[in-house]
Amino acid sequence: MLFTGRAHPELAEEVAQLLGVDIVPTRALTYANSEIYVRFEESVRGSDAFVMQSHAAPVNEWLMEQLIMIDALKRASAKRITVVSPFYPYARQDKKHAGREPISARLVADLYKTAGANRLMSVDLHAAQIQGFFDGPVDHLWSLPVLADYVSEHYDASEMTIVSPDAGRVRLADMWTDRLGSPLAIIHKRRDPDVANQVAVHEVVGDVEGRVCLLVDDMIDTAGTICQAAEALVARGAKKVIAATTHAVLSGPAVERLRDSAFEEVIVTNTLPIPEERRFEGLTELSIAPLISRAISAVFTDGSVTSLFNGAP
Repeated sequence: MLFTGRAHPELAEEVAQLLGVDIVPTRALTYANSEIYVRFEESVRGSDAFVMQSHAAPVNEWLMEQLIMIDALKRASAKRITVVSPFYPYARQDKKHAGREPISARLVADLYKTAGANRLMSVDLHAAQIQGFFDGPVDHLWSLPVLADYVSEHYDASEMTIVSPDAGRVRLADMWTDRLGSPLAIIHKRRDPDVANQVAVHEVVGDVEGRVCLLVDDMIDTAGTICQAAEALVARGAKKVIAATTHAVLSGPAVERLRDSAFEEVIVTNTLPIPEERRFEGLTELSIAPLISRAISAVFTDGSVTSLFNGAP
């Protein structure tokens, strides 16, 4: 049985269509004092339940709604509850950078477990170690095949350089180079520890002159990092700059920055909803629904989820 919260029902509907099932009718309300109420309108006893929710802003509201749905399923005797969270909430708070800080990604995993979840499914976790935060099976799905197939169809890999926007994404960029056979470049940047979302680009390591540069990352939030990276590449003679990222968070000034940036094309997936007013020329949205539906089908039939990625890690 497939269930969805109210954050991104379009993605759940696409997944349901591919699986050939109906989304379970759900009555969901937000009361005047902002409390959330959920009731499923048919029996869920003994079911293999998949609860989908995309954690767009306001993240806390949609996380709470998903937790309430899990609790309702547990109390209604669902046999197994799988959380399908394409964009894992609080994923960037995965370790302590300084004293007296939380590890909120771990807290979210604990909340899912306490609510009654048996299994977790997510796409491109910001840090792979989040898999270890949840006490149960975690299906970590990769959007790389979806994005890479599009890139290889529309661009010539022989004149392309894969660029990591910072040192933390080198492993991801490495996987792209393995997939497309293109060389790798790295941008060294430094964040100001006292100013949020502010970045200074220092150095480009690798050959980018006269090349089509593909910047790869797991998400675009305020777009400060990736737009500065694009400017740095153009300044060093890049012929064309494109971006491929999984999660289009697009907070605050992101759309304006991307619209005014050096990017020829920005390729994202629909793990998060992108309202019409946040869309811009050059934005390409690919559907992650086929990947999620295949993973759900594999979990339901006790098949291999790893095989979806041709044995990729």
